Amino acid sequence: MPDRASVVVIGGGVIGLSTAYHLARAGVPDVLLLERDDLGSGSTCKAAGGVRAMFSDPVNVELGLRSLRAFETFGEEPGQEIDLHRSGYLFLLDDPGDVADFEAAVALQNSLGVPSRMVSPGEAQALSPLISTDGLLAAAWSPGDGHCTPEAVVLGYAAGARRAGARVVNRCAVTGIEVDGGEVRAVLTDHGRVLTDTVLCAAGAWSAAVGEMAGVDLPVVPLRRQILTTEPTPGLDPATPFTIDFTTSLYFHREGPGLLVGMSDPDEQPGFSLARTDAWLPRLGAAIERRVPALADVGIASGWAGLYEMTPDHNALVGEAAGVSRFLYATGFSGHGFLMGPAIGEVVRDLVLGRPPVVDVSGLSVDRFAAGVRPERNIV
Repeated sequence: MPDRASVVVIGGGVIGLSTAYHLARAGVPDVLLLERDDLGSGSTCKAAGGVRAMFSDPVNVELGLRSLRAFETFGEEPGQEIDLHRSGYLFLLDDPGDVADFEAAVALQNSLGVPSRMVSPGEAQALSPLISTDGLLAAAWSPGDGHCTPEAVVLGYAAGARRAGARVVNRCAVTGIEVDGGEVRAVLTDHGRVLTDTVLCAAGAWSAAVGEMAGVDLPVVPLRRQILTTEPTPGLDPATPFTIDFTTSLYFHREGPGLLVGMSDPDEQPGFSLARTDAWLPRLGAAIERRVPALADVGIASGWAGLYEMTPDHNALVGEAAGVSRFLYATGFSGHGFLMGPAIGEVVRDLVLGRPPVVDVSGLSVDRFAAGVRPERNIV
């Protein structure tokens, strides 16, 4: 452990690693990233791996689109294959209000360079043959989106950050942050004290506790989400897109010879439990029976639980604390941190360097809750 650093990044998921990578690549010396466990062991490596720009808020569209471009060239820089599948994203819609919302969102996406469009139920079934069109009114389709492997992205950013001069330390827990006169002075860890004047909180679901160490309120709560993978699925089209039944939030994409399947549970209560439970399975089974009946007889191969980092309006918190100089935060992505990681790393780099960020994230400041919330319909 060094005894001082120019920037201390707290959190070794995709947000923290991307930031450390971009800071070091920009020539910032003595960048230190601290992770209390293994890299990516929080939420990143438990993510479904979806990458997209299909959002209804322009900031989220821009962050998603910029990140997609980075994922496209990830094999060249930082130099890691991530098994990117550009199989597209398909939102299935059976509510007239949702159709109208997605029509408006697609128009926004098109204006920002995303090649999304509305399609008929028949077209949706041609794209994702396993679905039933019963009750469908329309679907929203974006062919440029897809999914990749979170563990590979973590590996690429960690290796790239180290090559560029950053120090990445795992198995090192942050125990406190010293603040004096509204300025950061040091970060305390179970491996010693590190002098610094700049801290980034990228601790995901654990960010509220990190913010509290510095006297900063970060309204982030953990919410468990569970994912299953199936046994080999008969008739599976290799080009099956990331398909989402918007009303139920049931989603799936190809995973080897089978599918990765997930769905939100409205009865889930905030907490840090990662235990797998069966309480959500009847609701999942009903959604599958209605929308993807071909999956009803396919066995479950494995599964896991991870944590969403939820904010009151399901949009990220990105910015610098008003009351503590040089305490920055990039957290609360509410399930979209992995797909926005590349762009957020660039944004935080720019904030640290005091220059206009590549995407204007001023509207994602934690201070927004004093005036209201940001609307975002495309949450799953």
